[in-house]
This record gives sequence, structure tokens and C-alpha cells, in this order.
Amino acid sequence: MADHPVDEKLPALKMATTGLQHVAAMYAGVVAPPLIVGAAIGLTATDLTFLTGACLFTAGLATFLQTLGIWKIGARLPFVNGVTFAGVAPMTAIVASTEDKSDALPIIFGAVIVAGLLGFIAAPFFSKAVRFFPPVVTGTVITLIGISLLPVAFGWAQGPDPAAHDYGSATNLGLAAVTLLIVLLLRRFITGFVKQIAVLLGLVAGTLIAIPFGATDFGPVADAAVIGFPTPFHFGAPQFQLAAIISLCVVMVVSMTESTADMLALGEIVDRPADEKTIAAGLRADTLGSAISPLFNGFMCSAFAQNIGLVAMTRIRSRYVVATGGGFLVLMGLCPMAASLIAVVPRPVLGGAGVVLFGSVAASGIQTLVRAGLDKDNNVLIVAVSLAVGIIPITAPEFYHAFPQTARIVLDSGISTGCVAAVLLNLVFNHLGNKDAQDVTHPMEAGEEITGASRAPAAP
Repeated sequence: MADHPVDEKLPALKMATTGLQHVAAMYAGVVAPPLIVGAAIGLTATDLTFLTGACLFTAGLATFLQTLGIWKIGARLPFVNGVTFAGVAPMTAIVASTEDKSDALPIIFGAVIVAGLLGFIAAPFFSKAVRFFPPVVTGTVITLIGISLLPVAFGWAQGPDPAAHDYGSATNLGLAAVTLLIVLLLRRFITGFVKQIAVLLGLVAGTLIAIPFGATDFGPVADAAVIGFPTPFHFGAPQFQLAAIISLCVVMVVSMTESTADMLALGEIVDRPADEKTIAAGLRADTLGSAISPLFNGFMCSAFAQNIGLVAMTRIRSRYVVATGGGFLVLMGLCPMAASLIAVVPRPVLGGAGVVLFGSVAASGIQTLVRAGLDKDNNVLIVAVSLAVGIIPITAPEFYHAFPQTARIVLDSGISTGCVAAVLLNLVFNHLGNKDAQDVTHPMEAGEEITGASRAPAAP
């Protein structure tokens, strides 16, 4: 019997190019947290480069755990793992509250280790929530994942630095638009393998086009070392402080919620639905990867939703492709010069490709909602309110400004709040009390007047 596409091993060239495409799609998301936290601490350029390389290295290890798996660890789906952005706010808060900044990273690493181990223990219990994720919930969450990621692409399209004079300039937006156009043209008029790596080719073409405009910086390549290893506990032995541990345990819960939603989304896309066993194994990989990461000076790891969009668009479902991407991440961690090659891609070029990738995730969610029974009034209400709740942090970022910082870790994640809202509303409307959903009552039936006056009943 033929292998499921998830377990298919492609030829070496296809494996390498499609794996590299996954790395290109998630690179900016991996390096952003260490850059932000490192800058808050005041690390030297050398230490900042070291911290970034360490996060690439540990992202590769976590991706191996997730895609290849060992024992009951790893969803064995085409999942890229990397540093979760949900931890940036609490980590910078830890930095701000630490008097001696040299202790900040050891305190963060200690908290990540404890949160990862506790999450590993909780994984099989957390996975039982899968029964609360019918299509009306998963479709809503998948759609929210795509919608939540789109502002990231729009930010990339404007440029790398909001304070720069050319942020949002016609040149930057033009580069994003040209990259998007190239990807669309390749997807429309090219067939075969070239079509499947349209995003990678779009990134290469966009980078080349950006050179005459001065938007491509090759400085990082010239300055990068050829070989470098993330020495264990380079910044000092981990320290364990209760407040920091509690803060990052909250982040771990948020991360596990989002990873559960991501696994359900990816399972739908690759036609291998994620059951309770798969989710438990995937969460073990997330949490164990997080617990191991500080050993090599990395942060908390979680699934990267943007790569789900790449799987949805290319229809390349092999987990070995993503494992190959994990191999590239490890090599980048060991070879800073290799990592710098990806850094050469201008942020506006990434933004243009991101529109396709993240939009594909939202489209996959809509496809799931189509199968969710939206002819039922209850389901329409669930989707409507959950989407509204999930979009709040996107459209009104300061909506929860009066809440405590700990609560905002959860509330400022549209994916988490939308997911919780969808699960609770589904329980209330489809499980508690009267389970018979009413048919949708359209506000204006065919033939009604605009004023809403009802037509007289037709004669029998």
C-alpha cells in the first residue's frame, strides 16, 4: 500500500528546495524574539548574533522532534517549530524587572525549563480537549490564524524598522507587490515542481530586484563567522524565580492552545485529521523542545502557523520536507554565515510572499467552515461572535489596555481568545440544553421588501 503523502520521501533536490522554502517563510519569525529581548538587555552585537543563532539551532531540534518523532513525542506532521512570539512581552517584562541585566537571560531560561517540563506532563490531559473542536470550531480557529498573521505580512511589506524614514514608502510597497505578482504568475502559468516552489523563487527574484533600490543588505554575510556552536549555558546557569516561572507558564498554556489549533488545522489540510493521540504527541514535542532549548541558549518553542499556509498552497504534505527544513535551521545555528544568507532577503519581499502564505491559511479555514453546517443558526452565531472576539487584538490593539499584564498575555492573542470563545459557544449552543440547532433565519427572504415587511403568505 502506498504511503500517505505525509510520509512520502521526495527526491533529494525537491526535498532540499522545498525544505529551504519553509525556512525562508519562518526565518523572520524565529529571529525577531531574540533580537527584541537581546536589545532590551543591551547585549553586544556579538552576543546578539550568538543568541539569534542559538534560537535557529534549537528551532531545528524542535522541528526534528515534531516531524520525525521519538516514542510518543512528535505529531509526525509537516510542522515547523520555532521561538513563540507569545513569550516576547513577558520576557521583556522580566528583563525590565531584573536589576542586574546579566541575570535576565538565566532567569528567563530557568522559567522556560520549568514551564516546558510542566507542559510536557500536562500534554496528555490537555489533548483531551480535541473533542471540543468540531468543524465549526476548527474552521473558525483556522480562519483566525490566517487573519491574525496577515498584519505581520503587511508590517513586513512596509519595511524592517517602523522608525525608518522609508517605512511604508512606495519603494518598499512596490517590492512587496512585485514579489506577490511573481508568486501569483508562477502559480498561474507554471506547472510541476517549479510551481510548488513558487514562493522560494519569488523571494529570490524579489531580492534580486531589490538590489538596485538599495534594499538588499549583504553586510551580514560579510561580517558573519563561518562556524559557531551555541555553547551550553553561554549566558550563565539557569536561575529559578517564581514570578518569572508563573509568567512563562501562562505563556505555555497559550502556546499549547495555539499549537492544538494549528495541529487541527494542519491535519485538515494534509488529510490526516489530528486525533487526541496525535495532539498529545505534538504537545509533548512542543514542550520538550521548549525545556531543552535553554540548554543551548534558546527560548520557548511552538508551532509556526505561517508554514501551514505554505503546505496549504503547495500541497506538498511530506513531513520529511519540513524535517529537511529543520536540518537547515540546525546548520544555520552552527554556521552563522549560512544563516545570514536568509537574512539578506528584504523584509518587503517577505511581506509580499507572506500575503499569499497567510491568506492561504484563512482560505483553508473558510473551506472547513463550509463543511461545518452553516445552514444552522447556532453555528452562524458561534462563527460570528468567535471571529469578532478573535479580531479584537488585531483591529483594536489597546482594547485590553486596562487589564493586568498577565491577563493580556492571553487576551492579546486573537487566536487564543477566538479559540476559547468558539469552544465555549459551541458547548452552550450545541451541547447544553436543547441540542437541536435552528435553521438560519435570513434577515430578508426572497421577495421581501427592503423595509423588512413580511410578505403575505402564499395561497395554498
